[in-house]
Order: sequence, then structure tokens, then C-alpha cells
Amino acid sequence: MSSDEEWDTDNYDSTDWQTRKSKRRKVTRKRRSKAAVVKEEETSPRIFSIETLLEALYEQTVEDWNDDSEVRDSFEIVLRNLLPELTNAESAYLARQGGIDGRSSDVHLLSRQQASELAQFSTDREPSILARLLAAKSRIHSRVLRRVVLNRDPPYPCTGSLIPLQAPRTGPTANPAVLNALYSIKTTPYESSFLSRLSGARPSLQSGILAVDWETRTPWMELMSDIREHYSLAHPEWEQAAEVVAPITYGTLQPCHLRQVHDLLARVFWHGIDVSDSLEYSPEKCTVIATYKQLVVGAAFLSSPQETYITYLAVRSGWDNSQIATCMLYHLIALNPHKDITLHVSINNPAVLLYNRFGFKAEEFIVGFYEDYLDPNSPQSKNAFRLRLRRW
Repeated sequence: MSSDEEWDTDNYDSTDWQTRKSKRRKVTRKRRSKAAVVKEEETSPRIFSIETLLEALYEQTVEDWNDDSEVRDSFEIVLRNLLPELTNAESAYLARQGGIDGRSSDVHLLSRQQASELAQFSTDREPSILARLLAAKSRIHSRVLRRVVLNRDPPYPCTGSLIPLQAPRTGPTANPAVLNALYSIKTTPYESSFLSRLSGARPSLQSGILAVDWETRTPWMELMSDIREHYSLAHPEWEQAAEVVAPITYGTLQPCHLRQVHDLLARVFWHGIDVSDSLEYSPEKCTVIATYKQLVVGAAFLSSPQETYITYLAVRSGWDNSQIATCMLYHLIALNPHKDITLHVSINNPAVLLYNRFGFKAEEFIVGFYEDYLDPNSPQSKNAFRLRLRRW
């Protein structure tokens, strides 16, 4: 058991510790209160006023004035002398506006500032009948102002007389008997008419379409457009048929193409070429036909999917130099991947450059290859290159 001295010492230490703890709590509370006050000052918005700055400037300006004449020329003194004149001018303007509007001088159009003040006045107070009427007037103010401006007489004098426009020329009226006779004729359906063969405005849905080109404009298309414009200028009184815009379509060989394809190959190569058997040997891989509306403008053929030998590649005259042959050759190569493609071409044929761009290389020079096919007077050489496109 401890002595009295030891007990008193322990009691003193305990009291001292509690006193220090309470002091620490007070210091912590003071720090927290100071931090809260500082935080509140930082978060609360500060209100700046320029009244003190204006008063200081005014005092400095008064000190700089030398006599009463400079004080008399201040802005307040000048405006005080001009204010009655400005008020009279405004009253005269409002009276003049009221006379133009056909109303009394006391009634005039509100300015934007007056309209906004009335609207604010009507919203601040409890809405009454007068406040609602003022709000409605301020809303329709812009429409009334526009009506007044449009009905106002022009400031410049209107001299001279108006010249009436000439009536458009009308063509001779058709005889009703002739029209009735024409309407009574039993016409041919459009699908089998001669007009459908020319314009092709309603082409039938084709199977095996590979690509559609809307951007290419060939020399023949430009020539037909020029002829149509020249005709419309030469005969403005006649009704002109609208040009039907159509794309160049790339697809596979169909039975309806055979007659035009045979005619095209006879014009480009020689007579007697028959490609009817191509319909029986995978035409979806070995044939590419380019058509515009219902006209065949190009054709490309492979002998078979196994041999992959290009037999014919032709483009109609007037449709060349328009990337049609390039597109047909591209699709023909894309339809037969992983296979070498070979062909023969005359040594002075410009198509050699086209084949070189696709990677065809000359493997053999053959003398007199086309002697049995070409006409003796043909400008093309009878000698030929054998070209190959290697795919592996």
C-alpha cells in the first residue's frame, strides 16, 4: 500500500493532466471556429462597389478645376440645359408617329426599353386586368410595328408609270378532234415500246449486278447532252423532254445481252464471234457486261473458270477513255482469285498499257498470231504478246 506522500503526488498529477486536457480542448475549439470563419469569408461572394472610386474621382476633379467656368461646363450642367429641348423633341416625334398611325398623339408605339419596363412591372406585382393588357400589348408590339412600317408611304417620290409584263407566248391550240383520235389509239405497253429501248427510264431488275457507277460521264453522254441543249435553244416554244439520268451498271452476261454483245464484238474484232456458250460455263465468274440503261457499252470474257484465259475485252466506240475497260478487267480478276490469268494482245494495241497497270507481264512474242483473224487492211499488227498475271 502506498504512503500519503505518494498518494498526494498521484492526485496532483491526475489533476494537472485533466487541466491540460481541458486547455487543449479550448485551443482546438478556437482553431476550428477561426477556420470556419475564414472558410465562410472565402465562400461568401464579395460585393464590390465603385461609389468610393467615383467619389474620389469627383473630389480630385473638383480640386483640379480652376474657376467656376470649368464647373459650369461639367456634364450635369450641360445636360440640365439640354434636357428640356430633348424632351420637346421626343414629344414632337411621338406626336408625329401617332399621326402616321392614324391615332391620336397621346397613343404611340412603345420603345423596347418601355416595353421591357412594363413587362417587369406587370410581373413584379399581382397580375390585374390592366397588367395583363399591358403584357399582351408588349408581346404584339413587334407585329404592330412591322404593320406600321409596311403601311407607311415611301420616303422617295414615285414617278413614272408601271409597265405591265408581257404575256407569255402560247403555242397554237391543238384540234380537239385530233387529240381524241390520238387518245383512242391503243398504245403499246411501255416495257415493250420503242421509247423504253431509247431511254430505259424503267429498267428491269437485273440479276448478277457487280457494281453501279453514277459518276462517270463518257464522251457519248456529253455529246447527247449538248445535242439536247442545242435543240432546246433552237426551239424554245416546244416542250422539251427531261433527261433521264442513269448509271453505268456492271453485271454478268444475261440472255437479253447476246444480240448487242455479238454486234459489239463484230465491230471491235471481226465478224462471226459467238459467245452464247458462255451462258453455260459459269457466267457469274467468266463474264462482265457494262450497260447504260438498256445499251451494252462493254464486254469482257474468260474462257472458263479452270483455264482463266481472257478471250475478249471490248468497249463501244464513244464510250472509251472512261475507265470502263479498267472496271471490267478489275471485276474479272476479282471474280477469279488465286489463279493465273493469261491473254494475247496485238503488239501495237493501246490495251497493253492497261494490262501492264494490272501487273501482266509478257512471256512470249508470237509472229503472225492474228493473220487468220484480222483484215489485211487493219492498222493493228498481226504479231502478238502472250501476257500472264501471276497470282502466286
